[in-house]
Amino acid sequence: MGALAEAVVSGDKAAYDPFTGTAVGTVGEGWSPSARAGLEAPRYCQICGRRMVVRIHPIGWTARCSRHGELDSTLLER
Repeated sequence: MGALAEAVVSGDKAAYDPFTGTAVGTVGEGWSPSARAGLEAPRYCQICGRRMVVRIHPIGWTARCSRHGELDSTLLER
């Protein structure tokens, strides 16, 4: 498991917003309605704020940061 997946699964506080890429605590535009509903994959790494490569497939998504590894939607299912 990469550093990104470990941070998300363990519930570590994010340094960057996963949908906008802005530093947490800064005022921004906000999330889209689908992101608020939990229907979108994160587009930015919550550790470093880099744009991630996101692949959407029929049963979920994967998001890969070049520095911190891959996050799979199956890790977030409860």
